[in-house]
Amino acid sequence: MAIGAGASKDDSPITRHVQQDKVPWYRKRNLRILYIIMFPTCIGIEMTSGFDSSMMNGLQAVPTWDAFFGHPRSTILGLLSALYSLGSICSLPFVPFVTDRFGRRLAIIFGSVIMVIGAALQTASQDFAMFVIARFLLGFGIPFAIVAASSMIGELAYPKERARMGSLFNASWFIGAIVAAGVTLGTFEMPTNWGWRIPSILQVVPSALQLIFIWFLPESPRWLVSKGRGEEAFAILAKYHAEGDVNSEFVKLEYAEIETTLELEKEQAKSSWKQLVAAPGMRKRLLICSFLGLATQWSGNGLTSYFLARILDNVGIHDDHTKNLINLAMTCWGFVNGTTLALTVPKMRRRSAYLTGTISLLLIFTAWTIASAQYSMTGSQAASRAIIAFIFLYSPAYNIGYNALTYTYLVELFPFHARAKGIAVFQWWGRAAGFFNQFVNPIGIANAGWKYYISYCIFLLFEVVFVWFLFPETSNRTLEELAFLFEGDKIREEQQKRIEEEVQENRVPISDGASDKESALHVERTKL
Repeated sequence: MAIGAGASKDDSPITRHVQQDKVPWYRKRNLRILYIIMFPTCIGIEMTSGFDSSMMNGLQAVPTWDAFFGHPRSTILGLLSALYSLGSICSLPFVPFVTDRFGRRLAIIFGSVIMVIGAALQTASQDFAMFVIARFLLGFGIPFAIVAASSMIGELAYPKERARMGSLFNASWFIGAIVAAGVTLGTFEMPTNWGWRIPSILQVVPSALQLIFIWFLPESPRWLVSKGRGEEAFAILAKYHAEGDVNSEFVKLEYAEIETTLELEKEQAKSSWKQLVAAPGMRKRLLICSFLGLATQWSGNGLTSYFLARILDNVGIHDDHTKNLINLAMTCWGFVNGTTLALTVPKMRRRSAYLTGTISLLLIFTAWTIASAQYSMTGSQAASRAIIAFIFLYSPAYNIGYNALTYTYLVELFPFHARAKGIAVFQWWGRAAGFFNQFVNPIGIANAGWKYYISYCIFLLFEVVFVWFLFPETSNRTLEELAFLFEGDKIREEQQKRIEEEVQENRVPISDGASDKESALHVERTKL
């Protein structure tokens, strides 16, 4: 039986309050503005990754890029793609420090500045070395933004929309990918180097949007409470979760739950790398997030994300225009099903969604491998068309779990004091697996052909088994309810007792006398 799968619980007061709230987010002015600002600053961060992946796919079919860099294949092509992941691996040890010490907003700013520099350098590249350094910088900057933004979404969103907002985070990958696929399709026939420089300079757009709009986004209330800035945190919660009503019972309860839980977390463990392996509960979290890092990259998605052109070569499709059309069509299809699933899958139980996704991936990729073997041995056009169909079927199967739920699940899995570190560990394993894939995949495709796909089938079978036995259920709970998911009933009972005491004593940082909405707004304006 899976860890936590059979846990039962009564709905908490906050959960009941959220369930009773029938007013949709778009009818709440402050919350609506918050979510609009969240799109370019937080949700849209993965546009950079999507743009990079699709751009590298598209550039392989751009003759001027291919000629400028000496027709890279196999090892060299793998190195060009893998440097993005290598840059991320090198930055990840520093990401939690910046995110936890200086706040979520500053970490997003820091990462975005580095990515702007990397995109500018990539555009101006005069040789192979310059292009490689630029890709390293792009990879170095993005983990700061990803870890901070995914944490910010979970910590700032209203509980009713939290899971859905977190799921949309990965869906923005496809926006960047569609733009890159469209741009490379439009520029691949250009006779000059602008055929690849134009896509390169456009990679700066997502980071530029973050730097422009981040100043309008409030800081994470949980981070503010952790730094002793409770008054600011309460003002933000009141403004966005209660439309400025500082006397809202829901906001008082939410603040009490956050403050009490953070106090208990400090009593239970220190915020250090060592504590990730010091206690059984944290080791379980570490194991699951490490698995997710590997699974999000070793499920076969690296093949279609970076090396679609070489896969299409292997099934008899050699025309560059056709390759770019398939790349664009596949990316648009991914956006449609990825966004749809991001809006619907959070309503499902987490384990059910992950099991549906992993089993579907195993079946589809096995069929893909069989069709590839058939084409290799017989040259069957039916097998070639089947492979294209399986590539398109693969997209929703992957998006059900690994795209729609990964960051939502990670934010739910880790308590506040370990959240940035946990997501950084996930990123490290994901980037390490991505580096391995991007370096090894072109070699494997070139030397082993369809037989190389068998290794992915084996790993996908392992994923199904892992999810079945080790994934806990986390749906329909607040982040504070999940803070002690593996720590036992005793600590959760103590948590609930302290929350009730704080609510009864009305220990909130803004007095009852501050009844007008402007009091909460004033605190936020003056201190943020």
